[in-house]
Amino acid sequence: MEFLTNPWVISIIVVSVVVGNIAALKYTANMKFGPLDPSKREKSDLDKLNELDQIKQAQKTEIDK
Repeated sequence: MEFLTNPWVISIIVVSVVVGNIAALKYTANMKFGPLDPSKREKSDLDKLNELDQIKQAQKTEIDK
């Protein structure tokens, strides 16, 4: 147990944690997140298909009249 309280061991552990945190920050700093506002967000494929279906249904009802 005396080995763990050695100042050199403690210093190496502290330096390792700091270097690891810096590496993690560098990795996560370049992540791109889309806009959080739903009105500015790109429409999903399902939303696009729903809009197309509504347009087709409207055209079909106009033709049937």
